[in-house]
Amino acid sequence: MSRKPAARARPAQAAVAAAQATGVTVRHYCQGIGDCHLLTFKKADGKPFRMLIDCGIHVSIAGGPALVGDIVADIRKETGGKIDILVVTHEHWDHVSGFLTAKDLFKDFVVADVWMAWTENPADAEATELDKFKGQAIAALQGVGQRLDGMQGLSPYMAGVRDGLQSVLGFQFGAAGERVRSARDAAAKLSQKPSPTYFEPGGPPVSIDALPNLRVYVLGPPRDKAALRLEEKASEMFPLASGGPFARALASGLKMNEAADADYVDELSPFERNVGTPLSAALNGDKGSDPAVDIGAFVRKHYSGPVSVAAAMEDRDQSWRRIDADWMGIAADLALQLDRGVNNTSLVLVFEFIDSGHVLLFPGDAQIGNWLSWKDLKWPVGQGTVTSTDLLARTVYLKVAHHGSQNATPEKQGFDLLTSSDLSAFIPTNKVDAMKVHWGEMPYDGILTALETKTKGRVIRADDPWLADKNGKPAFAAPSGSIQAVRSAPRDAARGPGGLWVEVDLA
Repeated sequence: MSRKPAARARPAQAAVAAAQATGVTVRHYCQGIGDCHLLTFKKADGKPFRMLIDCGIHVSIAGGPALVGDIVADIRKETGGKIDILVVTHEHWDHVSGFLTAKDLFKDFVVADVWMAWTENPADAEATELDKFKGQAIAALQGVGQRLDGMQGLSPYMAGVRDGLQSVLGFQFGAAGERVRSARDAAAKLSQKPSPTYFEPGGPPVSIDALPNLRVYVLGPPRDKAALRLEEKASEMFPLASGGPFARALASGLKMNEAADADYVDELSPFERNVGTPLSAALNGDKGSDPAVDIGAFVRKHYSGPVSVAAAMEDRDQSWRRIDADWMGIAADLALQLDRGVNNTSLVLVFEFIDSGHVLLFPGDAQIGNWLSWKDLKWPVGQGTVTSTDLLARTVYLKVAHHGSQNATPEKQGFDLLTSSDLSAFIPTNKVDAMKVHWGEMPYDGILTALETKTKGRVIRADDPWLADKNGKPAFAAPSGSIQAVRSAPRDAARGPGGLWVEVDLA
């Protein structure tokens, strides 16, 4: 059962300390496509309290592991290797890869506790069901990806499917084939506790003894399966348990094409396996089992006729008629379900400063289904009630979800509720890198425009040019809104241009 932390009573002297210990410094690392954020709170005794949220980079980034190594080395230098809480938002490579690729650097860290969502809890029945879907979907996508990689003459559409699979599977596997599960488990093992602490919405705000001025609210991921749907359309429900019809169909098709498994029966196929002639055999001249019909000649004439000027018009190359690989096109839909569905399992945390009421929102890569599940959440606090709408209205700092993609921050249940005049934001995105992996418009222009307006220009992106200059400054003045000061550090020149990190002091 996932833990729902209970609120703790605080002694009277804690109220005095709370008034003296406020604010936070957030160091965002700028690896482009990936998340890693170091939060430093001030404890009542003046000492730092460190919280690290994720550490990863997308597999497509050239020199990614080395860059993450620089990031982890910087974290160690800044913290002395002591992390009070490590938060792992969800199981995507660009959020957890560093715990595997830089495990030799992390091994000497002292991590007091690891926080994860209920979806990662192996003792949770619903999490196990979700995990089964992920496993079957990944296996099916791997099989399709390997098959498409070995095929020649793919249509433009199927070539796009192949490229898209490579992009999505980059979240699940590293360059050397490491599973994202291994990276997540490596993070879990860093905890000094026997196992991570798992969270879900609905419990009381989390209290941290060393930070009496802070309350932490858990907004997501939801328990409701309907809320894990990929988009707002009812037909886009997130499949669980069996892997869904797409995974079953792909798995069946792949097994039917494995000659070594002659006894496999595909329950979805309209024909018995012994009926018909494999296309590969017909293309090689096999006449088929019926002596009255020359299957090979029929296929050559109508589906693969030779390219020859002397040949009759009807015998010329007819390969354009074939749909050899098109049955694997549904892999695109399955990949989309897997990618966005895992994003919807993000652990979403809200940090509330009790004295000021100011809120910081860290939604991981939460997409529409996760966001929409928050709207009815409420918590009894003191003599009153805190709602999710209230928390969003008091949000003064936003880590933008999923690199600013179009469907990662809703308009009505998201931006429209962020009404604080002090709002500032950070987007962990490199637009050039996003285009290289065929992500299109990321960050999405509509989101950028809305943020620029709401924040009065207080938006920082991981690819901002000024971050490459050790003396660089953002376009907005500081202090402004919730940002009291901004500092940055460029990357080592050997890692290419850009910033290594940008740090903000928040009121």
